[in-house]
Amino acid sequence: MCASRSRPTWRRWPFSWSRPSRWPSPGWWNSAAWSAVPDRHPRVPESDSGAAGSAVPAATSSTPDLEDTIHTQPETSPAAAPPVGANAATFADLGLPVVLVQALRRSGIDRPFPIQQAVIPDILAGRDVLGRAATGSGKTLAFGLPLLTRLFGAPSQPRRPRGLILAPTRELAMQIESALDEPALALGLRLTSAVGGLPIKKQEERLARGVDVVIATPGRLTDLLGRKAVALTDIRVVTVDEADHMAELGFLPQLTALLNKVPADAQQLLFSATLDSAIDELAQRYLRDPAWHAVGAADSGATPDTDRTGAASSSAPQDADPDRPAENSGAPADRGATGRTSAVPDIAHYALQVRRTDKRLVVTEIAARAGRTLLFVKTQYGADKLARKLREEGVGAVALHGGKVQNQRTRTLAAFADGTAPVLVATDVAARGLHIDDVSLVVHVDLPADPKDYLHRTGRTARAGASGTVVTIVTPDNREEADRLARLAGVTLVEVEVRPGDRRLAEITGARRPTGRPVLDPSTPAAAQPDSREQPRTWQRPKGESRPHNKKRKPGTRRTTR
Repeated sequence: MCASRSRPTWRRWPFSWSRPSRWPSPGWWNSAAWSAVPDRHPRVPESDSGAAGSAVPAATSSTPDLEDTIHTQPETSPAAAPPVGANAATFADLGLPVVLVQALRRSGIDRPFPIQQAVIPDILAGRDVLGRAATGSGKTLAFGLPLLTRLFGAPSQPRRPRGLILAPTRELAMQIESALDEPALALGLRLTSAVGGLPIKKQEERLARGVDVVIATPGRLTDLLGRKAVALTDIRVVTVDEADHMAELGFLPQLTALLNKVPADAQQLLFSATLDSAIDELAQRYLRDPAWHAVGAADSGATPDTDRTGAASSSAPQDADPDRPAENSGAPADRGATGRTSAVPDIAHYALQVRRTDKRLVVTEIAARAGRTLLFVKTQYGADKLARKLREEGVGAVALHGGKVQNQRTRTLAAFADGTAPVLVATDVAARGLHIDDVSLVVHVDLPADPKDYLHRTGRTARAGASGTVVTIVTPDNREEADRLARLAGVTLVEVEVRPGDRRLAEITGARRPTGRPVLDPSTPAAAQPDSREQPRTWQRPKGESRPHNKKRKPGTRRTTR
C-alpha cells in the first residue's frame, strides 16, 4: 500500500494569504465610492424615442496628443464639447469619438475635407441633411462616420438593423461597405451589404445573426423585405446616396416605398451630385427642416426651394455676398490662401480635335500612357471591342459594363485598382459606382448622352483633393455636340488639334507609342487564358484506319463500334 501524500496547507507557503489592499472591501456594490469610479467605456445615452443621442464622447483638440487622452474620461456634457464648424482642422474638432479618430489616423486620414467639415456636425446633432457634393469630394465618410457614431453604444437585434444606406448600384454599395468597414470595427459595429448578383441566402444568414448597418440597393432590399429576412422598424438613421442616379435608373418608386417603411422619427440624409425637380420633391416629402450643404457640386441642377423645404437657418441667406461662401457651406472663404483644400476639384478639360481616321490611333497612344486611365464609351459591345484591341497592341485594358456578371465585375475592378490593368474601358454604368483613387486621366472616347453623364464621368478623377485631366475626343462630325455638352455642364474646354505621335498630345495626356506585343486579359483567371505558345491541332485519322461506311442497317440491329 503506497504512502498517502499529505494535503497541502497554507503553512507550506512562505507567506500568509491575505486580500490585496487594492481589492474592494466587502459590500463594495453598495459603496458610494464605487459608483464614482469613471467608466472607461461609457455608453451613449439614448433619447426618449430610443435613438442613440448625439452626445458621443468626443476627442478634444486641446491636448497635445491623442495617445495621452485615450485613457482619460471624455466629457459628455454639451457645454464641454469642443467647438465644431467649417473651420475644424481635425476630425476630433468635429466631435467624433477618440477611437474613431485613431482608426482614421491609422488609415492615413488626418484632415477632413470641406464636405465633411460642413456635414458631420449637423448629422451628429440629429438634423436631417440635404447635401449636394461632387463625386470624389469625400461624402462617403461625411455621412458614414456620423452615422456610425450615432449608432454607437446600443446593440441591434437580429434582422432589425438600426442604420440603412441605400445606393443605386452594387459597386457603389460594396465600396461604401469597404470604406466604412474599419471605422465600424473600431466602434464595435457590424456592417453588411445586400445587393443583387450575389446569393441572397448568405445575405439572409448575415441579417439573421444581427447587423447594425445595412448597405443595400433598392431592388435587393425589397426582395429581402418580401422574404421577411429584414425589418426596418428599428431604423434610426437612413442615408440615400446618389439620389439623382436612382431617379435616372427608375428606382424612385422602390425608394419611396422603402422610405415609407422607415419610422417617422428616423434621421434622414439625402446626398446627390445634382439637384433637380425629382430630388427637390423627395426632399420636401421626407426631410424635416433639413440643413442644406452644397460643396464642390456642379450647377447643373436646381437648388431646393428653401421656403417650401424648410431649409436650415445655417444655409446661405438670400442677401449673402456671392463672392464669399456661407459659413457652413464648407468652402473656404479665401480660396487663394487655402490652395488645394478648396472644394472645387482641380480638373483641366481638353477637347482633342482629331480626324476620324486618326481616332483609333490617338486613343491607343493615350491608353499606353503611364498611370491609371479611364476610357468611356457608349455601348457594351464598344467597351469589349476597344479593350480587346488595346490588349492586342500591348496595353493592359479591361472592360466594365452592365452585361458582366458580378464575379467578372469584381475581378475587373480589382485588376484596375491594384494596377494589374492600368486601363479601364467602361460604359456609363461605372460613372456612378466607381470609386478608385489615383485616376489621373478620364477620356471621353464617345460623347456622353447629356451634361449629367459628362459630370459623373468627370468625377472619376481629381478625387480626395487630387488633380486630374479630362479629355474629350472630338471629330468634325460631333464638334457642335461637344460644345453644347460643355456649355450645359458649365465647363470650359481647351481645344487642341492633335495627330498620332504629336508632341502636344504627349504633353497633355502623356501619350506614347504602345509596345505592339499582345497581352492577356488581366481580369480573366490564368487557367482560362489561352496559351499562345501552343497552336491548336487539327484532328487527323490514324494511318491504316478506313473511313466508316454509311451502310443502311437492318431494322432491329445495332451499330457495332471497333
